[in-house]
Amino acid sequence: MPELPEVETVRRGLEPVLLGARFKTVTTRRADLRFPFPPRFTQRLVGARVGAFVRRGKYMIAELSTGESLILHLGMTGRFTVDGARRSDPGVFYYAEPPDPRHDHVLFEVAGGAPARIIYNDPRRFGFMDLVETAGLEASAHFAGMGPEPLGPGFTAETFNASLRNKTAPIKAALLDQRIVAGVGNIYACEALFRAGVSPKRRAASVSGQRGARLWRAVREVLVEAIEAGGSTLRDFAASDGAQGGFQQRFSVYDREGEPCPVCARPVRRIVQAGRSSFYCGTCQC
Repeated sequence: MPELPEVETVRRGLEPVLLGARFKTVTTRRADLRFPFPPRFTQRLVGARVGAFVRRGKYMIAELSTGESLILHLGMTGRFTVDGARRSDPGVFYYAEPPDPRHDHVLFEVAGGAPARIIYNDPRRFGFMDLVETAGLEASAHFAGMGPEPLGPGFTAETFNASLRNKTAPIKAALLDQRIVAGVGNIYACEALFRAGVSPKRRAASVSGQRGARLWRAVREVLVEAIEAGGSTLRDFAASDGAQGGFQQRFSVYDREGEPCPVCARPVRRIVQAGRSSFYCGTCQC
């Protein structure tokens, strides 16, 4: 599933087309994705202009002139293709099957500085779209209780340590808890824990003081580097300049079971925690 860097990459790829544009037509080719489309979905979008296009955690949000916001979530296999003056694919996964037009579920035709057609394709249909009043966005079911953005001012070493203080769960599970920090998923949790020298099995409450500060710093560094690389699982870079997302080429431990640790050369280990694979070095992480 795409994590924060991948979603940010897609957002940056769509922003030049969506920002300031008006929805001319909206076509849904089925009644639902993961969830049914909200009532009068197409009618509420047509004519609306996009005033801002932002990301919150793993969600993208288009703030509309109607006072509502369009919420977009990619799920596991959601992707966008932009047909216009310059075709781009800001949502294509490295290991995805070739796009099948039968899974083109939503078509947005936008008019503005660069008229274009945006196609949403999703073979597994785990993605979804919703419309929520912008004024009540943070209190909506999607964002209520969501933690701070890891690259924003609200995510500090102090607040991070405080959020872990009474947690008995393993630190890996805590990093995936969207109430603690928004947008971090399995890939970047593994990589951040390795950089900080923290075992994914360590109890979250024991990650405090200097160890907690190291992990906080590692989370931010890994995410910044992944965004700069265009993500790990996507083909197109955010700037739509043809460069490919390549952070997966820099993985230290993720998906490298049995391969040598880049620091000590001992084999990278893999365990399963809450149904998710955790990759780590048993020597460098404690």
